[in-house]
Amino acid sequence: MSAKVESLLFHPSIAASAAATIVFAAGLSYALSVKKRTEHYTGDICAEDSLVDSSEDDSLDPNIFPGGHLSLLYGSQTGTSEAFCNQIQEQEREHGFKIRVIDLEEITCSEDVQSIILDPKYCDPLTKRTKVALVVATYGEGDPTDNALNFYNILKVKLGIHTDEMDGEADTHFFDAVDYMVFGLGNRQYEHFNSVAKFIDSALEKLSATRIAQLGIGDDDNDLEGDFETWKENTFWKTLKSTYLKHGTSLLIEKNKHGNIVKPELPFSVKYHPSLEGRPLIMPDKVERDQILNSSRYYFNSHDCVMNVCRELRTPEDGGSTLHMEFDVSKLEKKYYTADNLAVLPMNNNESVELIAEALEFNLDAVFSLVPSANASSDKFQHSFPTPCTVRDYLSRYCDLISPPRRSELKKLASYATDPTDRNALTRMSSKEGKKEYADKMVAGHVGIVDIVSELCTSISMSLDEFVALCPRLQPRYYTISSSSSVHPDSIHITVSILSGIRRDSTDFTGVCTGHLASIRPGDNCRVFVRDSSFRLPTDSTKPIIMIGPGTGIAPMRALLQERAHQKIEMGKEVGPNVLYFGCKNSKQDFIYADELEEFQRNGTLNSLYVAFSREQKKKVYVQHLLEQNSSKTWSMIDKLDASIFICGGTKMGHDVVQVLSRIAMEVGGMTEDEAKTYYDQLHTQGRFVQELWS
Repeated sequence: MSAKVESLLFHPSIAASAAATIVFAAGLSYALSVKKRTEHYTGDICAEDSLVDSSEDDSLDPNIFPGGHLSLLYGSQTGTSEAFCNQIQEQEREHGFKIRVIDLEEITCSEDVQSIILDPKYCDPLTKRTKVALVVATYGEGDPTDNALNFYNILKVKLGIHTDEMDGEADTHFFDAVDYMVFGLGNRQYEHFNSVAKFIDSALEKLSATRIAQLGIGDDDNDLEGDFETWKENTFWKTLKSTYLKHGTSLLIEKNKHGNIVKPELPFSVKYHPSLEGRPLIMPDKVERDQILNSSRYYFNSHDCVMNVCRELRTPEDGGSTLHMEFDVSKLEKKYYTADNLAVLPMNNNESVELIAEALEFNLDAVFSLVPSANASSDKFQHSFPTPCTVRDYLSRYCDLISPPRRSELKKLASYATDPTDRNALTRMSSKEGKKEYADKMVAGHVGIVDIVSELCTSISMSLDEFVALCPRLQPRYYTISSSSSVHPDSIHITVSILSGIRRDSTDFTGVCTGHLASIRPGDNCRVFVRDSSFRLPTDSTKPIIMIGPGTGIAPMRALLQERAHQKIEMGKEVGPNVLYFGCKNSKQDFIYADELEEFQRNGTLNSLYVAFSREQKKKVYVQHLLEQNSSKTWSMIDKLDASIFICGGTKMGHDVVQVLSRIAMEVGGMTEDEAKTYYDQLHTQGRFVQELWS
């Protein structure tokens, strides 16, 4: 056993995880930005296609599944809630309930609720009630995820709440044949913690569904996966069994006879294409939209764009790195709007790819496709990423080799370790009792699958199809665009702070995406796509704007200032006052875009600039302190001149700024605390109070 394995086995702890919101209803989410979606559902018209095949044979063996059917619906932005649903489905035989996993994107109208969720095939034949579970992420400022938006609006319509995105009639008995329980996953650093789960939990009850367990809460700021596991074991399965298996029906449980960890059954297999090896260009198969996993859709919708400008914004004295990057997007089908989001799909470095391939004896030049496994239905098969592709491309573009794997993934990984020491270490850290050890060694140690397989637990051996099923996918990273689409219609600018540091074993690490961006050079391609944001200037250009964006939070503010300068100078429009609060450590080190801000002041675009240099005096000064010093002026702009407020940066800063704005409304505006909250909530609804924060 190596010294690194010894280190893996014994150490203290730190906590971490990822954000999403899970909702379970029997009978039926970097947290990135507030999204202003442009492709809304605009009426009670159903989608023509569905990923759910209602013709499937769903007959049950009552000896195996005495609890009957239960449907798990997920709403996911990054795949976390989908993964949790899959974990529950893997335990269906152990607990005696036949699990059906459904993407909430398929619920586009109330008729879909009836035909898919409340399909009589899945209700209890005696009680005529249906058991359903929803897994949905709370996203940004309390929004549902993209694929759960229509379902969320259906609930609002049935409650009689007006929404511009959907028409329909209220119906308070819509879910009267439903028993449900809800588990919410969110992050306490955000103001609207678990708001989607709380809304759905309340809405289902108001729509005549029966709650069979109290709302469960998962917190990404502490231990999201641990919260989920505790709820799954102590609430979810126990509630289902006590409610639907009251007569102590014996279950036909499949277990490994020797007590070993059982390798998961794979829904697909790898098909190799020897004739394609060595070709300079391999074109992936064209697949229809409904044949693609929702959580992997961006792999198919993204495009290679040339990065043509990259410059360092900090001075050498600072020691850190913030890059200004520009991408040629002239060939993108979807055009961007000022201060939208650019999603970047990162790539793993060659060293990590080659380490994995060597450890698992993969041929990097081999070309393969994924096809349905022998026991899977071909018409229900969905693609995880474009194929055919080489093993090198797969490991480079689609595998998260660097981020710490979830505990549930460690448990699966353990089943492929032949050395008992390796297997026991992974099994222990995957357990509930080992979560502190996991947090300290995996999360705080920045240990990824590449480190585990190539250095720490080298007895792990698996085939390519097994690795594809186990390894988490690389997720896109979203950067608020720092350019105006009017000024730079064919070029997108982003502002990137490079994440890097030293591990406990003295080796270097960099962030998955920022490491990739830092490695590319002008002329290199980068795979990207555009996503809407909520940063939108007032339609009346005479209205003022107040911008608060320290550090890289200045990105959308730079874009808005470019747009306002274009309106003023090029279009000859009357433009209202523009006020910017910026913060950094030192005026000589990390005052990024200082020259551009000076030019905006010179040409009359930027009327007031307040900069907090936090390290230039004994007592630290931040943007919220400068904002509070201008309370009267700020309130006058907001309440009398209808100013819009834009905030971008870390959640702690955002929280502090909102507190200052609330105090301004109370002390200058004469409001109570509740009145101030209602006031800013209304501004948010009007698009005049926008936050894009990250933890």
